[in-house]
Amino acid sequence: VQLVESGGGLVQPGGSLRLSCAASGFTFSSYVMSWYRQAPGKGRELVAEITSTGGTTNYKDSVKGRFTISRDNAKNTVNLQMNSLKPEDTAVYYCRGRGPSGRTSWGQGTQVTVSS
Repeated sequence: VQLVESGGGLVQPGGSLRLSCAASGFTFSSYVMSWYRQAPGKGRELVAEITSTGGTTNYKDSVKGRFTISRDNAKNTVNLQMNSLKPEDTAVYYCRGRGPSGRTSWGQGTQVTVSS
């Protein structure tokens, strides 16, 4: 199982970034996919989640209306579109996959920094 995130970087407040996670080595279409983040000195928290078919999504309250999670099961990718970014969104963002058995796999993370 391999998950590789990309798309992080430095952006000004109010700006946008699109994170991508490329998956390989497992049946992607069977996995619930999620984006987590971890800010310095804080625990890892769930940001957004999408079911295996993409039919249901769930978001952390503070990102609702600003972030959108999506997936392409044909390309084995999951994305996180982040708009209206705030300094408090600064964190390392991780992609996570959870299979039908409950087994989870994590990517290595990508840094997002929101600063003027």
